Amino acid sequence: MAVFIALAVVLVLTVGMFVLRPLMARALPLVGAVVLAMGVAAFGLYRTLGTPAALDPALTHAPTTLGEAVMQLEARMQANPGDAQGWRLLGQAYSAQARPADAGKAYAQALAITPGDADLLVEAAEARALAATEHRFDAQAIGWLDKALSIDPHHQRALWFRGIAQRQAGAAAAAARTWESLLPQVDAKTAASLEPQIDEARRAAGLPPLPASAAAGAKAAGITVHVTLDPDLAARARFADTAVVFVVAKAIGGPPMPVAVEKHALSELPLTVTLDDGDSPMPTMKLSTLKQAEVSARISASGEAIPADGDLSSRAARIDLPAKSPVDLVIGAPAR
Repeated sequence: MAVFIALAVVLVLTVGMFVLRPLMARALPLVGAVVLAMGVAAFGLYRTLGTPAALDPALTHAPTTLGEAVMQLEARMQANPGDAQGWRLLGQAYSAQARPADAGKAYAQALAITPGDADLLVEAAEARALAATEHRFDAQAIGWLDKALSIDPHHQRALWFRGIAQRQAGAAAAAARTWESLLPQVDAKTAASLEPQIDEARRAAGLPPLPASAAAGAKAAGITVHVTLDPDLAARARFADTAVVFVVAKAIGGPPMPVAVEKHALSELPLTVTLDDGDSPMPTMKLSTLKQAEVSARISASGEAIPADGDLSSRAARIDLPAKSPVDLVIGAPAR
């Protein structure tokens, strides 16, 4: 700040001398008064309309550490307290620094501006619970989770945390029901880690373990695919070192983006893969939501996911879901 004031004084004196030079010989006291008034006015205008924090040397360069980023973001929020996204970013930064209490305050500021954001409500509830004794969800945090679920009834993190809150409150049966509603939404790996939590809650509530059919629900859409290379092609083909194999499932008549895809080295052929929800590149579309799918395999010469000239593909196989048997795909086989 002192540097700025000194520079401002020099600038004002320089400009003042140039502009008022004709008066200096005849009215030096008046010139001094005018220059002083200009300096005071410039400083007052800056204090009123300027951004003093921007003069801090720590804020005039790109941050190289999380601490510097947090400091710059804090200064930004002091100057722009109505920036909901800024408060959210600050909350996430505080969480990364293991400062849940500060994170909760930042999220609360963001919620005051945008109270209808389900993701933000869940982040705020999580931070508040982490800052609490024994990491318990209090009434405010539970209220935020319930509001998030009223906006998005299938919000996975909201359902997970709501189940935790129910377990903390001794409502084991309700927690089991809440977590069971997650099974159809998650991939097989997530379901496998969730099932023990559900069974523990059911035991605490005096209920039998999760029925096998329910546990299998999240895995039912998995497709086992055997991929081989046509023998004639294998005997004569030469592939670039960059070549890879993509095994893809798409919605029939849907968008070109796969609902499940796996990438493997060419050297793995012949290979067997299982496509499931965990292979989805799109969180909004899962294999388990489809009744039919089109499955194919392709050797990408470039190694890129986007098909290009020179790639070799299998014929696409249309299957009903859940798949009752493996799918056999042969890359490079002559068309029938």
